[in-house]
Amino acid sequence: MPHYINIPAETSIWYEQRGSGFPLLLLPPGGLNATTAFWQRTAFNAPEVFSRHFHVITIDERNAGNSSGPLDVNDPWAGFAQDHAGLMNHLGFERFHVLGSCVGSSHALRLMQVAPTRVAAAVLVQPVGIDDNNRQTLPNAWVDWAKQMRERRPDLDEKTLEAYGKKMWGGEFVLSVTRDWLKTCQTPALVLPGIDAAHPNAIGKEIAALLPGAEKLEPWKEPAERVPPAIDAIVRFLKKHTPA
Repeated sequence: MPHYINIPAETSIWYEQRGSGFPLLLLPPGGLNATTAFWQRTAFNAPEVFSRHFHVITIDERNAGNSSGPLDVNDPWAGFAQDHAGLMNHLGFERFHVLGSCVGSSHALRLMQVAPTRVAAAVLVQPVGIDDNNRQTLPNAWVDWAKQMRERRPDLDEKTLEAYGKKMWGGEFVLSVTRDWLKTCQTPALVLPGIDAAHPNAIGKEIAALLPGAEKLEPWKEPAERVPPAIDAIVRFLKKHTPA
């Protein structure tokens, strides 16, 4: 299996490529266990449907599935963005689209922040975020992952895992970037708001309202008949913003 290995950063990121055309980096759902396999549990299997139109790159995120890396307790989100940008460097893609789902949307936003000239367009599918309805539950999304990590890597102590989890999930809004930064972002974006507690509808709508010129698509997930037209809309949006 192909891995992008960054020796200085001590990371090994599993990835897979399929399709042809302009590159599209897919950042999966699944919290701290986000892997390519999670796309099979979503409303649409992104690697399958979008590889018909683009050169798709799928990954297992750091310390999930077949990927591994250190735990940066100071700024976990920065480590993921480093992985994403580094992988695209490794593959030779200076510019690319990005599509993230759930936590992948927060990763996409952080990548847009640190590499603004590289992301041609972004699609944010049911973004995760903190609101009044999930404030007591979502910040604990790291707990089960920490137990699994202790089994996989006995070298990690509980205090480090707790500090990492709380730093990643204990923030506000979309966790990875601020509202003030969103107002300055110039990357074309399409937002598909969520409809459940982990993916608050209000968070998705606020992202779309704050991002200058962003497009919003809803309803898109239910009933199921709305999903194919939503996929078509995503393809049209990305092709519209594909550099000549």
